[in-house]
This record gives sequence, C-alpha cells and structure tokens, in this order.
Amino acid sequence: MPPDASQLAALADRRRHLRERYVLPADQRPASMGRGVHHAALICSGPETTIGFYQGLLGFPLVELFENRDYPGSSHFFFDIGAGNMLAFFDFPELGLEQLPEGIGGVQHIAISVTPETFVAAKARLEAADVPYVGPDMGVEESIYFKDPDGIGIELIRQPLMEMPESAPQED
Repeated sequence: MPPDASQLAALADRRRHLRERYVLPADQRPASMGRGVHHAALICSGPETTIGFYQGLLGFPLVELFENRDYPGSSHFFFDIGAGNMLAFFDFPELGLEQLPEGIGGVQHIAISVTPETFVAAKARLEAADVPYVGPDMGVEESIYFKDPDGIGIELIRQPLMEMPESAPQED
C-alpha cells in the first residue's frame, strides 16, 4: 500500500534532515577515498547471452574472461563501461541458481552514463531488438530503463558522471 499524505510528508522531512546533516556543499566536501568502481560483479545465466547483450547490443566491449578462482568451471568476465569502470559477470553452471526478485540487499538497477548521441543510438538498437524499456516518455527525459536477459535492471542516462538528473525531484 502506498504511503498516505502524512506519511509522505514525514518521509520528505526525514530526507531533508538527512540532507542537512550529511550532504556537505561541494567546496566543503572531503575528497573521496576511492578511485572509482573497478567492477560491479553480477551473476548471469550464461556467458554467450550476456556477451551478446552487453557487447553486441549495448556496445560495451568485453575486455577479459577467465575461470572464476572460487568455483571451478565458472567464468568471470568483464565489460568496459567507460571512465575506467567495468561491469563483471559470473556464471555458475550446474548450481541451479534461480532469478531473484527485487529486494533489500539486491541490485535495483545499474545506471551507466552515456553521451547524448550514444543514448539515441542505444535507444534505437533496443527498439530494433524488441527490448522493452521505460522512458523518456515517463517524464524522465535523460534516462531509459530496461532489463538484461537475466532481469538485471539497467539504466542508460545521458547525464554526465557525478551530476544528478535534471528530472530529480527538488525538495526544500
């Protein structure tokens, strides 16, 4: 059941409190201790389908593939998603893994920044491949959301890295 008006107001107050307490102005923020995402590791049902989708359809080059050191027979492979970041996958043949529902601790979606030109081209390729997507017709002009062959949520966003989307709600 969606929250009612008083619950929405309380949640907005909570976000406002969190922003005021933890989000520092850019000129007061310390430098990050990280250098970026080396890779996010996900699980797929099979390497060939995943390679066809991410490299063939989306245009993210496969840069490495080797046996998973923890599970003999399992593959670990990596796609270049730009800016020195990679998206990695494992397959676990013979384990009988099932697709998981969205839930706490899971991945809701991976947002990958692309240029406006790449955004338009990717949208056309998704349409040509009959991959259903949401946006920009839902009031989010800068993003398209879709699922990969294993149900992993992907967002292509034409917003530069470290910039919030134009459509992000503005709360006082």
